[in-house]
Amino acid sequence: MTENLGVKAPKYLQIAAELRRDIREGRFNPGGRFPAETALATRFKVSTLTLRNAIGVLRAEGLIESRHGVGTFVRESRRLQRQSRHRYGRARDDQKLLTSHLRHEIVFAGRAPVPGEIASAMDVPADTELVVRRRHLFNRETDRPEEIGASYIPVEIAGGTYLEEPKVVPKALFLCIEELSGKKYTSARDHWLSRLPTAEEAAALELPTGAPVMQVIHVARADDGTVLEVSESVWPADRIVVIDEYPIDPQPVMPETPSEV
Repeated sequence: MTENLGVKAPKYLQIAAELRRDIREGRFNPGGRFPAETALATRFKVSTLTLRNAIGVLRAEGLIESRHGVGTFVRESRRLQRQSRHRYGRARDDQKLLTSHLRHEIVFAGRAPVPGEIASAMDVPADTELVVRRRHLFNRETDRPEEIGASYIPVEIAGGTYLEEPKVVPKALFLCIEELSGKKYTSARDHWLSRLPTAEEAAALELPTGAPVMQVIHVARADDGTVLEVSESVWPADRIVVIDEYPIDPQPVMPETPSEV
């Protein structure tokens, strides 16, 4: 019996509602294979086209995912956690990549003009040439794409070095930049944005039509105010949660830029 969505609700939405309830009530195991289209079409006594429309709704909601050449699976509810304030200290301690739990693939390394929003973050003209390292990150077990991004480094720091080679560095990139520049990362600013992906991002992350992404532009500076690196990362919005812990001012204080929400 499907949920009561009203007499005018299309059949595929009624089916999607029942399958959504099955997922949320644990009738299908998270990470497990989703029933075949033929089996579901028989269960609901509908055409394959109607059933595919219902599945498309669940896929757009992020409840299921299709893996090319493998099948359709119930998406696990656990999201990747980003705890920005603790990332650098951990990497300084273990000398590993900031996201060492994921498989890294460097798809480009070399000099390129800086994009407009990155130029604004670095306070440089939009056509400034920087050393750019573009990366794709994958789940080590499933090989599912989890993140795409890039790091932008001043040529005077990274030009003519191994950072212009399309190879994964042996430790966190910021540790490499500190060695090359002779300066320490001492402050950072993160700018978060929720938006629809570009066509290239949707293809790289294997996203269904209409699925949003989360983007962060991370600006890291030395104690003299020099920008050592600007990085950007993009994730499917339903796969990440941002956790921020911070002290609360005990005394009245007026910030330079007050919060609007």
